[in-house]
Amino acid sequence: MTRIIAGRAGGIRLDVPPAGTRPTSERVRESLFAALKSTGLLEGTAVLDLYAGSGALGLEALSRGAATADLVEKGQKAAQVARANTDRVARAGGSAAVHHTGVQQFLRQPGRAYDLVFLDPPYDVPDAQLAEDLRALAPRLAADALVIVERATRSGGPDWAAAGLAAYRAKAYGDTTLWWGEPQADQSR
Repeated sequence: MTRIIAGRAGGIRLDVPPAGTRPTSERVRESLFAALKSTGLLEGTAVLDLYAGSGALGLEALSRGAATADLVEKGQKAAQVARANTDRVARAGGSAAVHHTGVQQFLRQPGRAYDLVFLDPPYDVPDAQLAEDLRALAPRLAADALVIVERATRSGGPDWAAAGLAAYRAKAYGDTTLWWGEPQADQSR
């Protein structure tokens, strides 16, 4: 069972698409959000969840104080599940929207700057595609934004420099690693 771990929507059960997604484990989400809490970056922020699947990452951020969460999911069934989850969590507070489109299509549209971005692509997404996503994302980041990429540990880290970003930290959880990056101009953390 996937659920919101903490915050104003804590305990709300989330549906998971029947196939084609790999939900972030509760253990990884708990560790991730404990680390994010220490940055002070959750309260009142704009969050973007790319390759959202069920929306668990973006919705967890919303539950824990983010002002808005945009969830981007190309798969039709997954987008429907994310919408149902968004409706449940949004009742507890915050504003969330599901965008049924591809990551590149979403990022090419004009829009807001984001403070916190999750990229949880399928493990088989090639490095070149991830690098392209990061390059398209870079202009949409706030100056002090954090970008967190979840991938198979064996895949290795993203090419941050190719997107004008800098590595911030990395943490492995068995088969999964979270790589954190930030705009190069902000090396203050």
